[in-house]
Amino acid sequence: MGDRWQVEVDRGVCVGSGMCVSSAPDGFVLDAARQSHPTEPETDANDDVLAAAEGCPVEAISIRRPGGGAAVFPPEEPGA
Repeated sequence: MGDRWQVEVDRGVCVGSGMCVSSAPDGFVLDAARQSHPTEPETDANDDVLAAAEGCPVEAISIRRPGGGAAVFPPEEPGA
């Protein structure tokens, strides 16, 4: 079985640019208020979802390993 990720969008930070939907249309949707939501809170590790997180202009997307595991994006700072 491959890696699984928990994907979250901080809707207090999200500006609704839609970059995530463009990068990973199967991974994100915009609601009526143009706020991003992951299509599933947990997903298989996916290059498109990672690209969406990396390309978010306000860094509203975070990806972790399930169960409060290690950060995938944004990477944890050394010593943090």
